[in-house]
Amino acid sequence: MLSAEELADFLGVPLNTVYIWNHRHQGPRAHKVGRNLRYRWPEVEAWLEAQAVDRTV
Repeated sequence: MLSAEELADFLGVPLNTVYIWNHRHQGPRAHKVGRNLRYRWPEVEAWLEAQAVDRTV
């Protein structure tokens, strides 16, 4: 599982963006582990795939 910091680094976005996504129920699905947010790789990959732009139109 990825931490919020690791997810931000992987996606190249500020850490605060990850927290805002979580608060707004956007971005990959987060899991609370204690006081920390964690992200599962398959859910991150599925979210990224859903963000793909369809270039065939």
